[in-house]
Amino acid sequence: MNIAEIKPADIIKSINFEEIKDHPNILIAARFWEEDRYVAAKTCYKFMRKIDDLIDNNKAVNGCFKEEEKESYINEVYYWINCLESLSSNDPLFTEVKDTIERFKIPVTLFYNFALSMIYDINHTGFDTVDSFIDYAEGASVAPASVFVHLCCLKKTNGSITEPYFNVEDYARPCALFSYLVHIIRDFQKDQKNNLNYFANNLLDKYNIKAYELKQMAEQSKVTSEFRAMIKEYYMLAEKYKKETENILPILDPQLDPIYRLSLHIIFNLYLQVFERIDIENGTFTTEELNPKPYEIKYRVQQIINKLG
Repeated sequence: MNIAEIKPADIIKSINFEEIKDHPNILIAARFWEEDRYVAAKTCYKFMRKIDDLIDNNKAVNGCFKEEEKESYINEVYYWINCLESLSSNDPLFTEVKDTIERFKIPVTLFYNFALSMIYDINHTGFDTVDSFIDYAEGASVAPASVFVHLCCLKKTNGSITEPYFNVEDYARPCALFSYLVHIIRDFQKDQKNNLNYFANNLLDKYNIKAYELKQMAEQSKVTSEFRAMIKEYYMLAEKYKKETENILPILDPQLDPIYRLSLHIIFNLYLQVFERIDIENGTFTTEELNPKPYEIKYRVQQIINKLG
């Protein structure tokens, strides 16, 4: 199926850019897929969001998990993940996710990798080093991105689905890490207000930034030169993964049907759109400053369609 056949103008009209809140870039990009794969993506991310919210909502209220709570929450995460391989479940969401995994041959290991990052969140309130953050991102970002790439790379022949012959995580990793680094810069203000911190301790120490100062900067929308210097390091690391993504897309493109190639370029470009708004020297790193308006997102999607169509 080529891009013209999916009538992208009609699909863009069907997307309510104003109302998409959770995983907006993923759901916008996947909306151009055939309906069954779009529903599969929504199902997988709904499941992952349930687990993520279980952790983040507690931290938003309490700041961190009490020692006596940790085991209970860890067991609940494992319960959710283990249900994916159990023979029976009375929960309709588990049944829906299990059926989706089976039908679309999605590696269950991706969900276990995601769970490991959620368990890290329960046991920790931050990251000692940038490297430990990147390790964490293997589950928190690379795993969900790999589900997306897996669904893109499936081949359907005479109603039969063939899974990718290569490791999708290798292809998903650069864009996932680029987008996650952009994500933590973009959501600095929101995360701080929800007692979430993704900046590594070794860089906070390097620039002599205290935890309470992060909260002050988020609340007052005023940032220090030390904070700018730290953000620059994250920006440069994001730029490294951006270049890796730009190198890997031409390798992946020929292996994909046009509509799935389009979706990969859309999701990369929507994070690139945020990346381009980061102003190290003069920016305030507020939610309003770094988030494109819905009409700007819509215009960027149309640009990608025009370029690839």
